[in-house]
Amino acid sequence: MSQNFGSQHCPEEIKVKKAERRLDIRFEDGAEFQIPAELLRVESPSAEVQGHGPGEKTLVAGRSHVGIIAVEPVGNYAVKIVFDDLHDSGIYTWDYLYWLGASQDQIWREYEAALAAAGLSRHPNATSTQAAAPKQSGCGCGSGGKGGCG
Repeated sequence: MSQNFGSQHCPEEIKVKKAERRLDIRFEDGAEFQIPAELLRVESPSAEVQGHGPGEKTLVAGRSHVGIIAVEPVGNYAVKIVFDDLHDSGIYTWDYLYWLGASQDQIWREYEAALAAAGLSRHPNATSTQAAAPKQSGCGCGSGGKGGCG
């Protein structure tokens, strides 16, 4: 698989493990990651989650149960993941998936600390509906990277 759109990492294999609620991905350099659906969902590169600029990221709570319905190719550089909570606006580039896989221990620590600081939980029954409501971004578009719209 050739590298496209400035991608430094290209996958050789992507598998959805629905029962385990995760995405297994192996890259050309030999790196292999098992990325939980929950992590993919709460770190979605969509404008809905990341916002349109610095400091606009939404803390997504109550998604410990989320699963993956589908993974759809986006050109030769990314995939769109459809979650069973119907979130589907994130475009996950190969480099973003690689970063999520390689950094997931640190991302989890920061995510859980942010939830605790906000008095929220990963579990839906422990999260108030008002606190869990996502911010409306206004454009409804996905993002091709860590933030922004387009």
